Amino acid sequence: MSLPAAEDDATETLPAAPAPAGLARFVRGSLGSGVSVLARAGGALALNKLLAVFGGPGGLTLLAHFQNLMALLTTLPNDGVHVGIVKFLAPRRPGSAGWRLWFGSGVVLNAAVLLLGFLALPVLRGPLLAAFRPTAGWVLGVVAGITLLTAHAYLAAVLLAAQRLRAYVALTVLLSLLGPLAVAGALALHWPVPRVLLAYLLAQGLTVLPTAWVCARAGLLTSVRPRLSRPALLGLGRFLLMALSVLVCSKAVDFAVRDLLISRFSLTQTGLWQAVAKLSDNYTMVFSAVMGAVFYPRLAALAGQPAARRAYVRAVFGLLAGLLALGLACLWLLRDWLLPLLFDARFAAARTLLGPQLLGDWAKFLSWTLLYLLVAEARAGRYVAVQLASAALYAGLLALLLPRYGLYGAPLAHAARFGMVLLACGLYFRAYFRR
Repeated sequence: MSLPAAEDDATETLPAAPAPAGLARFVRGSLGSGVSVLARAGGALALNKLLAVFGGPGGLTLLAHFQNLMALLTTLPNDGVHVGIVKFLAPRRPGSAGWRLWFGSGVVLNAAVLLLGFLALPVLRGPLLAAFRPTAGWVLGVVAGITLLTAHAYLAAVLLAAQRLRAYVALTVLLSLLGPLAVAGALALHWPVPRVLLAYLLAQGLTVLPTAWVCARAGLLTSVRPRLSRPALLGLGRFLLMALSVLVCSKAVDFAVRDLLISRFSLTQTGLWQAVAKLSDNYTMVFSAVMGAVFYPRLAALAGQPAARRAYVRAVFGLLAGLLALGLACLWLLRDWLLPLLFDARFAAARTLLGPQLLGDWAKFLSWTLLYLLVAEARAGRYVAVQLASAALYAGLLALLLPRYGLYGAPLAHAARFGMVLLACGLYFRAYFRR
């Protein structure tokens, strides 16, 4: 469960707004963040389609495996350092001593966590890389691509901190276009899937060049000296702790589950499950982007107004419960048309797996809505505990259901996992539903 990291001090409170006004703000903000979200979703769908048509179910599985590998190497920078750096740079004037100090500290921490990840590659070569049958050159290409992509993401976070939103959106759109274009070109040259995936990563990494140019033009890169201060280490360290729980309990678990399914059911069979999971990933990305940009900041702003916060959570939760149920039900009704359209005719057999996946996603989104409260209240310990308990529950359910139900047991475990998480969240946050 990847949510924004907790803040480390109190947030300035804003005047209370009644629930309808807060709900209108949520709806307007959700619509306003649509350009970059739609670009990312469109790029992801195009990428899935290309690998599904030209790589088959096995190609789609390798794409997901590769993206999971990328996530394992970039979660600590993206969900830790970059989330924290936005918070600490935002109140400071670009070019000031404080700005330069935090900027340089972020560069050092990014380099440190990337180095740790790269050192783990040879140690964990079997589970992480075996599916790609990599050469030394391929591994070096991955290291270069991840480094470039992380540099882009860091500079994009700096743009957000400086409130250069138009530039951020434009660069997000460019990033979303480069990946599918590189994949299309590599497939046209009949490259094997692992080389196609490497081209995808390197193309995205090259976005760092226009991003650095935009930052330099905006005066955000002046006199920066990479060095780590004790306050920066303590401040960003809390965000890294939150990101570490996401890495271990979400990204690593997803990677292990896919590896398990490949070993039990083959690449082709796993590809059917992966099509359903990929469809889920696409709308999950949209949900996470909207909630992170609209819902979470409002929760933080209402930190000192418990009554207004409860009203806001009730209103948004009720709206989401109905809209998500309607939207996911439409996906289920259109499954026989949607799966071949988004992937390939061979993926129509995945229709039987879609029901429990959609049910689990409905519960997942509603439980995430409540778990944002832990983040807004800076309850890092409880957040980490939820991550650990959810991952352990998922592992137990898979061990119980896969032998009995085969591949169908994977989405069934997903549905049972988040159904239980939602029940637990509803009990824990029951005060928010009392008027």
